[in-house]
Amino acid sequence: MGMIKEFKDFINKGSVIDMAVGLILATYFGAIIKSLVNDIIMPPIGMLLGGVDFSQLKFVMKEGSAAVMDGDAIVTPAISEVAISYGVFINTIITFIIVAFAIFMVVKAYNNMKKKEEEKPAPPPAPSKEVELLTEIRDQLKKG
Repeated sequence: MGMIKEFKDFINKGSVIDMAVGLILATYFGAIIKSLVNDIIMPPIGMLLGGVDFSQLKFVMKEGSAAVMDGDAIVTPAISEVAISYGVFINTIITFIIVAFAIFMVVKAYNNMKKKEEEKPAPPPAPSKEVELLTEIRDQLKKG
C-alpha cells in the first residue's frame, strides 16, 4: 500500500508531467526534422548532384533475386539483397545535425533568460521584527 501511494505521489509531481510533455514534443519534433531533411533539403541537393536520390544511394555487396516459380512450386527461393545504405545514413546525419543545432539554440536562449533573471537585483530584505520595533519606539519618542 505504501509503495502505491509513493508511486502516485511521484506521478502527480509536476516535473514528471513536464517530462512526459517534453518527450512527446521531442518525438514529433524529430519527425518534423526528418521530413524536413528527407522531403525538402535532400531533393534539391540530389538534383544539384545530377538527380541523385540520397535515400537510394547504397553499396550492393550481394545482388538479390526474385523467386523462380514453376507453376505454384518454388524452384529457386528469393534471395535478399545485401547492401550498405550510405544514403540513408547521410540523411540521418543531416537530421541529427539539424536537431542538435535546434536544441543548442533552445538551451542557449534558456541560459540567456536565466542569466537575465540572475542579473536583476533582489529586493532588499524586509526589516526584522526587532528593527521594526526600534523604529516604532524612535518615531514615538520624536512625537513625544
